[in-house]
Amino acid sequence: MSATVESLLIDKVNLAIDQLRPFLHADGGDMELVDITADYVVRVRLLGACKDCSMSTMTLKAGLEDAIRAAAPEVKAVVAVDELEIL
Repeated sequence: MSATVESLLIDKVNLAIDQLRPFLHADGGDMELVDITADYVVRVRLLGACKDCSMSTMTLKAGLEDAIRAAAPEVKAVVAVDELEIL
């Protein structure tokens, strides 16, 4: 993926996250973009209450993944990673 394509994709993904952020904040949580892999998998880190929430998988798949794929159809999946996977 070229730097320009990656930059545009990052902007689209961050916009989708920003649109969901008020709902996440209302429940004491948040998430941030970690990276986008070469095969178009978006990796996010869950923060605050989202980190341990039993509904985080549903929020990730039914909320965030749908929003991201609407903004960036080339994205194949959205996955959550923990601190150890990032290091």
